[in-house]
Amino acid sequence: MIHRRQIITSIAGLGLCPWATAQSDKTIVLGQSAPLSGPSEYLGSQYNQGARLYFEAVNAKGGVNGRPIELKRLDDALDPERCVANTRQFINEGVFALFGYVGTPTSMAALPLATEAKVPFFAPFTGAQSLREPFNRYAIHVRASYFEETVAIIKQMTAVGIKKIAVFYQNDAFGKAGLDDVVRAMAPLNLKPVAAGSVEPHSTDVAQALKSILGASPEAIIQIGVYKGCATLVRLARRAGYGGNFYNISFVDTQALSSELGAVARGVIVSQVMPFPYTAASPIATEYITAIQASGLVATTPNYSGIEGFIAAKVFTEALRRAGRNLSREGFLTAIQGMQNYNLGGMTMEFGPQKNTGSKFVEMTMLTEDGKVRH
Repeated sequence: MIHRRQIITSIAGLGLCPWATAQSDKTIVLGQSAPLSGPSEYLGSQYNQGARLYFEAVNAKGGVNGRPIELKRLDDALDPERCVANTRQFINEGVFALFGYVGTPTSMAALPLATEAKVPFFAPFTGAQSLREPFNRYAIHVRASYFEETVAIIKQMTAVGIKKIAVFYQNDAFGKAGLDDVVRAMAPLNLKPVAAGSVEPHSTDVAQALKSILGASPEAIIQIGVYKGCATLVRLARRAGYGGNFYNISFVDTQALSSELGAVARGVIVSQVMPFPYTAASPIATEYITAIQASGLVATTPNYSGIEGFIAAKVFTEALRRAGRNLSREGFLTAIQGMQNYNLGGMTMEFGPQKNTGSKFVEMTMLTEDGKVRH
């Protein structure tokens, strides 16, 4: 009998049997693997903090259907191998869901494990199409895709007559996916990138990429990477006399890019997939800012990574509420698919039976020389 119980406990930890998913009388535990060190530390830590702000406010009011939410986190430094180890640990511990993973390479490494264990993989901080297609019941996205961001960027560029476009990308799954998205977005307009250059992850050696790109005399450069490499390319290009526009997608880390560039940030454009977080420009931004103030985190300033975590936590909590007291993972997933036209306050989520991406929201922001973000 003891041996049989040990086997059942082991299987339940992997989430492979239906009775293991019921969490009716205990804390709802989530696991987040994210970069809490390294070049993308700010993205991971601020996303986590934003989510915690919302979950702590929910817990202070008694939780969801009487159960508190706990968000565990482990550092992966944006390393897929560490992320896989973290994910296995979370699944073995029996977490209800994997929440807020950060990055394309890490999320791509973790999703097959979540899918096999039938554990929800909720709101990864990535817009990669490879995580969205083909449809996967266990992968739920609250942000628009990188492709939707690049379509919006190309639309803005071509509206002002820009057609000679180069691409600077990070040489990994994230950067290559972004490059593919740019090519796809340009194709209907019979356009192609005039040049492309890459940088290795965690590197700022952009000399060869800069030479290749400037040699094609582009009118604008789209950057698909994290802030260090992108900032280095902008700075060196400006020193070389390049006067064209720079466009970045949301994962670049807007605030870190602005701080890194200083006065050189003027005119650098970043596409965003979350509402403007710095002022009370929308009800959800007001709620987020108010939560920061109420938390006593005086050193914390509103930012895009933080509001993304906050919004992800709000959507997750609403799905829990709709799933009811007899909570199970499958019931939770069904509840999400029933969340159609869910208005968070300035941002709407539209899920469905075969639609696990809730938002298509994209807008452009511009960095200023005094460290501000304008929309």
